[in-house]
Amino acid sequence: MSDLVSGLYPGIVTHGRLKPRPHRLRYRIFMLLIDLDEIETLGRLKLFRTERFALTSFAQKDHLSGTGDLKAEVARHLAEAGIEGGGPVRLLCMPRILGGVFNPLSVYFCHRADGALSAVLYEVNNTFGDRHSYLIPVEGPGVIRQGIDKGFYVSPFMDMDLAYGFRITPPGERVAVAVDVSDAEGPVLNAAFAGERVELTDRAIWRAWASHPLMTLGVMAAIHWEALKIWLKGERLRPRPKAPVRPVTVGAAGHF
Repeated sequence: MSDLVSGLYPGIVTHGRLKPRPHRLRYRIFMLLIDLDEIETLGRLKLFRTERFALTSFAQKDHLSGTGDLKAEVARHLAEAGIEGGGPVRLLCMPRILGGVFNPLSVYFCHRADGALSAVLYEVNNTFGDRHSYLIPVEGPGVIRQGIDKGFYVSPFMDMDLAYGFRITPPGERVAVAVDVSDAEGPVLNAAFAGERVELTDRAIWRAWASHPLMTLGVMAAIHWEALKIWLKGERLRPRPKAPVRPVTVGAAGHF
């Protein structure tokens, strides 16, 4: 299946809290890049399935509104924001492992009909079952630099009056996603994932599954373990506001 755009990206996720109490983590994970036009083709693999249980799988209902047909839903959000679409939509996320998944951040690369990247949609989940997305137009080729004000409660240890800065190397032979979080006084936190592309085959899936124990343990368990360590350091809990009424916040190109 060497003609696929979809692929695996084994790599490293890092997370560094800078203040008020420093805390760092580093885990090996693997991400799935799935071209939404290739979903049916991917069902030919033995160790990977779409919309049903397998060792590793992908289900459209895990994302956005949960109603399925992700490409049509992304197209609608682009149209409502006045952003040109009509081309491929490629989603970078963690796959289901033995039926379970939690994606703190999923990234959609949205293209125009001519193949040029037109926008990035950042889909954020918190551990309380809420979900919100940020849609930001892309200016030109190369490394993507974008920013937007925080509008959705994620961590109980983080304030709401913060801003996100994104630095993205779009998927190719490698992919990199970095998020810098700042308050009015400067950087608060930085998080990043960087991985190298591996062709999506049954052998690659097996090797990725066997060599990444965090994925088997569960990302949710790791998140709660790190939260416990932060709490034991004396960090206070922040009140949780209601989730935004609209599912998507639209940002402006060049706001970074």
